[in-house]
Amino acid sequence: MATVLVPLAEGFEELEAVTIVDLLRRAGIKVITAGLVEGPVTASRGTVIVPDTTLDDALTREYDMAVLPGGLPGADHLNEDERIRSLLKKMAGSEKFTAAICAAPKVLATTGLLEGKRATGYPGVLDGLDLANITLDDAPVVKDGKVITSRGPGTAMDFALELIECLLGAEKRREVEAGLVRC
Repeated sequence: MATVLVPLAEGFEELEAVTIVDLLRRAGIKVITAGLVEGPVTASRGTVIVPDTTLDDALTREYDMAVLPGGLPGADHLNEDERIRSLLKKMAGSEKFTAAICAAPKVLATTGLLEGKRATGYPGVLDGLDLANITLDDAPVVKDGKVITSRGPGTAMDFALELIECLLGAEKRREVEAGLVRC
């Protein structure tokens, strides 16, 4: 069974996090949500989520993918957490998937995981960073190798469906998407 880690930091974007967790679980993927500290985490719009575990506990396990929800200041908190940066580097070094949406692609950028890659993010979030070897794209979702990025809350469903396809294939993506009655 595919296993995915979704770390939650104070100020995360709830629409993105909940959409990712919900759709991945619909696909039968084991999703672990982990708070940077113990206890409930308050999202950017005031929604309070109780993570499955703490990041320290979560880091004792192996994952097929790590997915960073955006939102501010959530993405900044993820970017400042050395455990997150170390995890991302370890995942990339093991040819595992790393993914980020909205403001969180800046965590991938500052960790060096977007070097030589195509990526997207919330408009302006990557401004001011050294992006000399990163090709920015305004597509809703961009997959380049084992790195997947997306633009924001409005693209969360497409992002989550792409994550499902990366882990379980196009047929499983179609199956989950059909149940959503998107059109």
